[in-house]
Amino acid sequence: MTTRNGKVIADQTVSADGYSAGLNQTEERPFGDDGGDGGGRGLHAWMFDHAEENQAELDQLTDASAVIMGRNMFGPVRGAWDRQWNGWWGDDPPFHKPVFVLTHHAREPQPMEGGTTFHFVTDGIESALTRARAAADGGDILIHGGATTINQYLAAGLVDELRLHLVPFTLGTGVRLFDGVPSLKLEQVTARAASSVLHVTYRVLS
Repeated sequence: MTTRNGKVIADQTVSADGYSAGLNQTEERPFGDDGGDGGGRGLHAWMFDHAEENQAELDQLTDASAVIMGRNMFGPVRGAWDRQWNGWWGDDPPFHKPVFVLTHHAREPQPMEGGTTFHFVTDGIESALTRARAAADGGDILIHGGATTINQYLAAGLVDELRLHLVPFTLGTGVRLFDGVPSLKLEQVTARAASSVLHVTYRVLS
């Protein structure tokens, strides 16, 4: 495992059967067929409708010193950058730190209000991690999704800690955590049940 400097932490909300989004994702329905309006409200109700109850876990999302995410999590634009898109989160994204976006199409860094700058990485997950480590300067790095990106880092053995937020419904199909990932040995570090979610943290041993 990679433990020099800060930890590499993957954090993801999933349905009880392991899906982070449904099929047929579009700009209007970024979470696809998610059992609702496609906006992920059911999956992420613990964040928005029960924020006070889950404040400790929400605070963890902002503790890291750098963030990595996949292009789908950044926005709906596919292929070449045929229009300006600065992320799903408005002018002042909640990260307030460097964010490294995995993509196959080069783009200049995009600074935003509040200290967030999106950097676009075209040469793979290890390059993104190297750049995130440099930006984090010894702090933790958060791999903030989606599941496809986390799966790549898990399969490459580059994750130290896995934080899951399990919501009590199933999707049956969609984008699933652990798809294409070899068997892992995990050590449970913490578990906490709230009214709408179960928070579990694992240390990735192998």
